Amino acid sequence: MMIDSVLLYSSGLLALAGLGMLLRKRTRRLGTRAIVAGVAGMAIALFWPASEKRASATAAQIDRLMPVWEFDERHEVDVAATPAQIFEAIRAVRSDDIRLFNTLTTIRRGGRGGRENILNPSHNAPILDVALRSGFFVMADDSPSEIVIGTTVIRPHRAIAAMNFLVVPHGSTSRLITETRVHATDAAARRRFAVYWRIIHPGSDLIRRGWLEAIKRRAESAGSGG
Repeated sequence: MMIDSVLLYSSGLLALAGLGMLLRKRTRRLGTRAIVAGVAGMAIALFWPASEKRASATAAQIDRLMPVWEFDERHEVDVAATPAQIFEAIRAVRSDDIRLFNTLTTIRRGGRGGRENILNPSHNAPILDVALRSGFFVMADDSPSEIVIGTTVIRPHRAIAAMNFLVVPHGSTSRLITETRVHATDAAARRRFAVYWRIIHPGSDLIRRGWLEAIKRRAESAGSGG
């Protein structure tokens, strides 16, 4: 759910609209109210306490490795390919294959270049390889069923992120699932990451959806002999 991010961005738009109203004498009072409401909404969205979540079962490796977390997102898609073909695609997809990936990561890093990492990947390298040589590590690898990678997002080890790709066969197709979980180990780290997460969550959501679409295209192409 992105209710907090929706509140943040809609409140920001309301505040901007209020600024526009200040330019016209007859709407200045309404504009002031809009700005106050918008700023208040943004503050609520950014600083609302994050609640703890717990895995209800250990059906997947990510449940065992990250049983407690505060921030998450989950996406899934049906893929007409075998688990082995899907995992080949997971390991082969590049940033250029993922819709909006390069655009959104360029925005995230403020247009700056620098060394290769997940926000500044080589266009010719598989994105999973880029992640694993720039701060991520393999937490579990049960290919062609599940792979879990992780990283530290607030040092030193105050917030840990885990992301998986899970393939669940059913009938002639497979369900491909990706989930990201972040656990902050103390209240200060939780507050700090909550602000960051609520700002970047919509872009992260688009990237994850595009990532699954890219894997699906590549796996189904391999399955059809294309």
